[in-house]
Amino acid sequence: MADLALDLDTQVCSRARLSRDARFDGKFYIGVTTSRVYCRPICPARTANEENVRYFPTAAAAAEAGFRPCLRCRPECSPGTPAWMGTSNTVSRALRLIAEGGLDERGMEAFAEKLGVGPRHLRRLFVQYLGAPPSTVANTRRLQFAKKLIDETDLAMTQIALASGFGCVRRFNAAIQSTYHRTPTHLRHIARHLPPSAPHEYLFRLNFRPPYAWKSVLRFLAARATPGVEAVERNSYRRTISLRGHHGSLAIEPHADRDALLLHLEFREPQLLFTIVERVRAMFDLNADWQVIASRLRMSRRLAESVRSNPGLRVPGCWDGFELTVRAILGQQVSVAAATTMAGRMARRFGQTTTAPGGLTHLFPAPLVLADADLESIGITRARAATIRGLARKVADGEICFDGVVDAPAFLARLEEVRGIGPWTAQYVAMRALGEPDAFPSSDGALLSRWGGNARALEGQSQAWRPWRAYAAMYLWSCA
Repeated sequence: MADLALDLDTQVCSRARLSRDARFDGKFYIGVTTSRVYCRPICPARTANEENVRYFPTAAAAAEAGFRPCLRCRPECSPGTPAWMGTSNTVSRALRLIAEGGLDERGMEAFAEKLGVGPRHLRRLFVQYLGAPPSTVANTRRLQFAKKLIDETDLAMTQIALASGFGCVRRFNAAIQSTYHRTPTHLRHIARHLPPSAPHEYLFRLNFRPPYAWKSVLRFLAARATPGVEAVERNSYRRTISLRGHHGSLAIEPHADRDALLLHLEFREPQLLFTIVERVRAMFDLNADWQVIASRLRMSRRLAESVRSNPGLRVPGCWDGFELTVRAILGQQVSVAAATTMAGRMARRFGQTTTAPGGLTHLFPAPLVLADADLESIGITRARAATIRGLARKVADGEICFDGVVDAPAFLARLEEVRGIGPWTAQYVAMRALGEPDAFPSSDGALLSRWGGNARALEGQSQAWRPWRAYAAMYLWSCA
């Protein structure tokens, strides 16, 4: 396989490898032909000679070529690969589904059918853009998460096998032995041990490529935090969570001396850990390559100073798409503070009570509850109450599903069929719930105020910021 065919600039990769440049962490991997090990660009091991290395765009491509993961730099801890960069839309959508476990649940035929292509064509696309077929990509992610659980938790190996999607301990043991040439128990023995944790409590380190404007992201979330469900205190974000009938809570704070966020998680169902960690990574936009984004936005005279003075700004996602959409409906034509107050009332009145650290008291109300709720009784206008109930009914009935979205325009069109949801709400949902980097709510009042023009003019100007208009919106909001 020719590495250059995957559009890697070997000179750039070589310079990044020799300097151990953290900005390139996760953007490519280094296979050392003498040891048959693949590493991150920041690996502390002795630098291999150039004639003994190969460069790969993904960990899966290195695995497909017969290299095994380095135990020193731990490729499973890399900041992630920006899924939309350098790939086709089909591959980007497929990667999003794989992160949600879609390939494990469906099998290759059904997985390709959901994406609207044949399995052979999908495999060709993956090999072309990522250097490995979908099965290898999914298996590499599964192995990486298993290794992370071995190193960073005290879960029993049986639980790790299930949590990482292997289904049984035998398959898990065989895969670990084949990949790392060590047993899972041996890997745990040589890992850096963390302090023992209470049952059902976990601590994960989630790396990112610097810079990261944590304080700006925290300010954005603080203004929109639903009282009782979310809280921002000092330098951390906390919230209650619910997933497939199981409840818990999480807290996020910056690592003291690494380019990483620390995820403190309390959750009783270990089989859902992979889904939770992936969702939190998306929630805090940890896979973004800010240097590439900034290179485009700096070209705008109106954005250049904001980008320079606030490096690393991300687009905050959300824990749950339905919750985010309800919150957006509450924010239609009212201030952020007023919408936050209303969301708190809704949570207290209709949300399930829970016990979580730091005074968090409720889960956000479920769609089935809000579908028939007397929302007017807490001060929500009749029109917005009807919109929320209409959305909740469609979600409860399965007509709208925020999980596994592979065709964002079609999904947003279905969303706008709900009376009271228009383009502004749909684009805001695309930004924060779907993680669409080019979503742009051009009719937003704060954006128009900052820009000093009308929505049509702003929409026209925004074409120059593609495909990063969501980040441009964040910069404009941060200056409003």
